[in-house]
Amino acid sequence: MKRFVEGEDRKQAVWLPEYLEDYVSDDNPVRVVDVFVDELDLCDLGFDGTAPAATGRPSYHPSVLLKIYV
Repeated sequence: MKRFVEGEDRKQAVWLPEYLEDYVSDDNPVRVVDVFVDELDLCDLGFDGTAPAATGRPSYHPSVLLKIYV
């Protein structure tokens, strides 16, 4: 996802708990949303912004925004 704003790495160590991943249990439904949206071809589905512009401030990747929305 070059030319998009990057979020924090889920495996980045933080003070409490040890990893950001530890906040979400393994059986949480958000894991399904994460995998589902990652498997979608957003360009074929008509999402704008899947090809970032060469100039200007980078935007968030549309898949990240879709995960938040869902």
